[in-house]
Amino acid sequence: MAATCRIAALQFATGEDVARNLATCLRMIDTAAAHKPHLMVLPEFCNHMAWYADQEHAWRVAVALDSDFLAAIGERARRHHCFVKINCTVRRAGDGVTGTNILFAPNGEPIAIGDKQVLMGNENNFLTPARACTPVVQTPIGRLGMYCCMDGVIPEVARGLVLRGAQILLNSLNSFALDEASLHVPVRAAENKCFVVAANKVGWLVPEALAPAIAQRIKLPAEMLQGAGESQIVAPDGSVLAKGPRRGEAVVIAEVDPVRADDKLRPDGTHIFAARRPALYAPIAEPPRPRARLTPVHEARVAAYEPADESLEAAARAVGQAIAASAKLIVLPELFGLADGRVVDPTQAQATGQRVVAAMQSAIGRSDALVATSVAQGARHLGVLIGRDGIVMTQPQLHPCRRHGWCTELGDNLHTFDAPFGRIALVLGPDAIYPETFRLAALQDAEIVAVPTHPLEAWEMTLGLPERAAENRLNLVVASRRTHAGGSAIFAASPDFTLWTEWKARPFDGNINTPLVTRAERPGLTLATAYPAACANRMISQKTNLVEGRPWRLAEVIANATGQHHGPSASSPSAGVVHM
Repeated sequence: MAATCRIAALQFATGEDVARNLATCLRMIDTAAAHKPHLMVLPEFCNHMAWYADQEHAWRVAVALDSDFLAAIGERARRHHCFVKINCTVRRAGDGVTGTNILFAPNGEPIAIGDKQVLMGNENNFLTPARACTPVVQTPIGRLGMYCCMDGVIPEVARGLVLRGAQILLNSLNSFALDEASLHVPVRAAENKCFVVAANKVGWLVPEALAPAIAQRIKLPAEMLQGAGESQIVAPDGSVLAKGPRRGEAVVIAEVDPVRADDKLRPDGTHIFAARRPALYAPIAEPPRPRARLTPVHEARVAAYEPADESLEAAARAVGQAIAASAKLIVLPELFGLADGRVVDPTQAQATGQRVVAAMQSAIGRSDALVATSVAQGARHLGVLIGRDGIVMTQPQLHPCRRHGWCTELGDNLHTFDAPFGRIALVLGPDAIYPETFRLAALQDAEIVAVPTHPLEAWEMTLGLPERAAENRLNLVVASRRTHAGGSAIFAASPDFTLWTEWKARPFDGNINTPLVTRAERPGLTLATAYPAACANRMISQKTNLVEGRPWRLAEVIANATGQHHGPSASSPSAGVVHM
């Protein structure tokens, strides 16, 4: 494998003329070739914009796998001796059409083909979702995995590819959403410690003449129906190596070292894949069920406490102030009362935890508020939810981590508690880096997640936790001591959410499911409003449910310990890796 490889994300517009769209693809490939990349990634739906009059129209503008359209792309890959990844709608048996990713090798031959797993909105009326996972391809420039657009708005597709060995994820987009570039694209790199190459569209995503009428139906300003651009290449820490503009064609170039994606260690030495608990994640790969519980509570005040020190007296005063401000849930950092949240002496740490619980119970008084933090109890790191009568729920740490090496007794379930203002889950810091943990909370119909944590990496607060709220439609109350990686924050599920519906509280700003964010500006209390009832709505668009619509049939690798790829030596055809 080469030490580094040069990657290009190509950003451009497509229209309704398939021949003209092919000419655009070839022109952009030739333009990018001047930079001599080893790999090019093109946007989604390169053959035709994703708007069809009927199924016959969708079939007519789709391309066959042996079409002149794709043969021309393969010829360009051969001419420029470059890997080229393209996405098109492809004709299948009968009148079926799929949104399909195709990877061409430098010899011009297609070496991997995979269909879109999660269809977005109107796509459900014309396209068929994937029936099999896309293979990971072992190449001289690294192990490559492909997905597209809506597949990256939920965590399972990217996670599955990296678990099967992918070092570089290739994401083709056809999106007007601003939170693709700001959140959904980079978070998949950070949470999986891999590279992501994302190529998005610009220009109209629907016929320009129809844009006003379509916008009225979707309940958006017409100008929003243009590709949001910002194609980008993201490093395994979530940092953006190169990014294109919001408008206009672009070739985005970056040099990457694929071997960096084999380092899955956290700053404390925890291996993020070796520490996974696949057996816990079994519900993710099971058939979805409709939401069983709905809360009638539309708004609830919540608070995160970011301490200046470990003073119990100061924390108790803060809890009292939060209750006076109508807060129903107050979250403290993990292992509050212990310097830097570390256990040095287990016996003393357990005694400190008992004092914290007693102090918080006293501070709650006769109110119906709840306080969340965590304590050490022998070899267990235990999340506690405290009410006026004492502890009402405990949540053991679920994943091993080196920072808390003393915690050797792990829990086997994520618990919930039904409060008058919503169903609460409690996720501890070591568990908060795993998308699967919050997916389990959503599958249990949680509405508010208390997260007592101690972030070690910046992406946790800037990308990870906001995305957990977004992709699951959850309210998160996150409390931490101030570290180099960030501090406390509250991520609330916005009541305004679904496309094709009227947004009442705020105008559509280009972000589809970014949560409402309130960050702590200084030590002390941060208060915000959570929206428990809003969590019942998980429909991001027509026929697209963020939770029930997850590709559960293709998520076996997530809940299967034997499918995990912990390093280059684990790569094998049985793990879904194709060697060339």
